[in-house]
Amino acid sequence: MEYSHLTSLASLLGAHVDRSDMTVAKWCGVHARLFLRLKGGHGCRVDTYKNAMQAFSDRWPADLEWPATIPRPPKSNKEAA
Repeated sequence: MEYSHLTSLASLLGAHVDRSDMTVAKWCGVHARLFLRLKGGHGCRVDTYKNAMQAFSDRWPADLEWPATIPRPPKSNKEAA
């Protein structure tokens, strides 16, 4: 798990939509302070990481390029439909 992937995605998306990391965390369905904790050197559970990555992939705006250095999970079936 690369926690920097989550913090990078949160920062990019937050800047793009002019919202805080806490708001982005709520959109991803994770604890509002997750990205703050990760930036502080703490970790998270594997399922939290996977759920957040999936939420980012499913909700990523079409007008914002996904970072080439971060592997993107395929959109879930319900989002791809």
